[in-house]
Amino acid sequence: MSILETAPGATRPVRPPRADRSNGQWKVDGRAPLNGNEVWKQEDGGLNVRERIEQIYSRDGFASIPPQDLSGRFRWWGLYTQRRPGIDGGRTAQLDDTELSDEYFMLRVRLDGGALTLDQLRAIGEVSTEFGRGTADISDRQNIQLHWIRVEDVPEIWRRLEEVGLQTTEACGDTPRVILGSPLAGIAKDEIIDPTPVIEEIRERFIGDPDLANLPRKFKSAITGHPSLDVVHEINDVSLVGVVHPELGAGYDLWVGGGLSTSPRLAERLGVFVTPDEAAEVWHGVISIFRDYGFRRLRNKARLKFLLAEWGPARFREVLETEYLGHPLPDGPAPAPATGPGDHVGVHEQKDGRFYVGAAPAVGRVSGEVLTGLAELVQAAGSQRVRLTPHQKLVVLDVAADRVDALVAGLGELGLTTTPSPFRRHTMACTGIEYCKLAIVETKATATTAIAELERRLAGVQLDTPITLNVNGCPNSCARIQVADIGLKGQIVTVDTPDGTAQVPGFQVHLGGGLASADRDEAGLGRTVRGLKVTAADLPDYVERVVRTFLDQRRDGETFAAWAHRADEGDLL
Repeated sequence: MSILETAPGATRPVRPPRADRSNGQWKVDGRAPLNGNEVWKQEDGGLNVRERIEQIYSRDGFASIPPQDLSGRFRWWGLYTQRRPGIDGGRTAQLDDTELSDEYFMLRVRLDGGALTLDQLRAIGEVSTEFGRGTADISDRQNIQLHWIRVEDVPEIWRRLEEVGLQTTEACGDTPRVILGSPLAGIAKDEIIDPTPVIEEIRERFIGDPDLANLPRKFKSAITGHPSLDVVHEINDVSLVGVVHPELGAGYDLWVGGGLSTSPRLAERLGVFVTPDEAAEVWHGVISIFRDYGFRRLRNKARLKFLLAEWGPARFREVLETEYLGHPLPDGPAPAPATGPGDHVGVHEQKDGRFYVGAAPAVGRVSGEVLTGLAELVQAAGSQRVRLTPHQKLVVLDVAADRVDALVAGLGELGLTTTPSPFRRHTMACTGIEYCKLAIVETKATATTAIAELERRLAGVQLDTPITLNVNGCPNSCARIQVADIGLKGQIVTVDTPDGTAQVPGFQVHLGGGLASADRDEAGLGRTVRGLKVTAADLPDYVERVVRTFLDQRRDGETFAAWAHRADEGDLL
């Protein structure tokens, strides 16, 4: 059995498109569209569909929506058709979007920095309950996703969200997606720099800007000033990470070109220091490079990581400085190693003497009722602010010491524990086949069942370093399978039966991946063992077995990821 692996800290090569033909780079090849997506984006921008939703489709119903709006432009406003119930995962690749689509939508509420006020939290809970059959998921992009949304209800939903300062603008589509931000922005004792002003400037100046609303593909951003490195900066298209320059003071280190999916690549530093005053302009320079030079011929080569693979960091920096900023940026230091967990679970003191309280729902799944109940708890605790994390967790800010215990107890009653087991704390799951048209297997319930089983089976086992378990329903890695200790990529698995063979839901296993954390100095992609697959039903058995093998074989202080990269293949089965 052969092994395909990546050493810790390494990045697998990402091949750029061929150089002997037009790749649809606007500044090189001109703007003539080279595929169907580029044609309809130029004919009518995605932002323009809002008026039709409000004036036509919400009045005339689902059947009135033409295909290019339904499967394309709706995404610019956070709307995807959800999966039609009853279609098994083996048929996902055999059916087209129309056949897979139900007449209901997933609506993604954009939450830059994961920031929610009390009124906003309450509004989302009410929208979920009234229009979304009570559904709500906290994503690992700090958004909240609702399901079962009817197009007839969308204008009223927008009205209610926008009344409290929320939006769904460019929550999906070939646009600047939500900006990940440190959940502790502005309140942490050990914060290097507060990223809130930069996030707000980018949102106010550039989100919804037609000049940035036709990118080659999605564009993901992350900004943090916290030393825990809490925004998964290595897997975003652009990241600004707080550092202290020896002469210029606090600012940001710039990373570009990260992304996972089927061609994973970790972001790279450009080696520059970005001052807070110039951070938004630098962000705009990077996204403008992507707009102008990104590859548009093939959708599967249209992310920024492919351009960086062709150019390299030095050329990217040169183009940024000369063509887009008009001046050089100073060299700057790299971020220091992470100082602690980036999920911010538990009770911790803020710099003002109050406390923040981090809680863990099971794999991000909440509900309208839970969000409404959370709003009541937050108000009773004297707080007005909640932040979501890139790890499907939530943090209540500004809690007085004498109200912490009551808040913790109330959160527990809602299923939002502040003292989760290691497996509940460190397991994530994507939407899966329940709603996603790309999924092959179920994820949320599978992961939740696995957590319960592992809590029971490994109740007496001490894990002094976290073991992350990321469950994904397809190869696209929304749940970040390549950077988990145990990453699970959904697929159909063939198993032996008394009558021959059968195809059942299962997973390909990735082992030993991770992002920079308190237990790991730098990011690295996991290894795969050829032929190592596990059925969904056998998932708890496999995880228990590999964890116990690790504990038996580990060296002093060794993490699961380090062990997984050196272990014999037989020990990983």
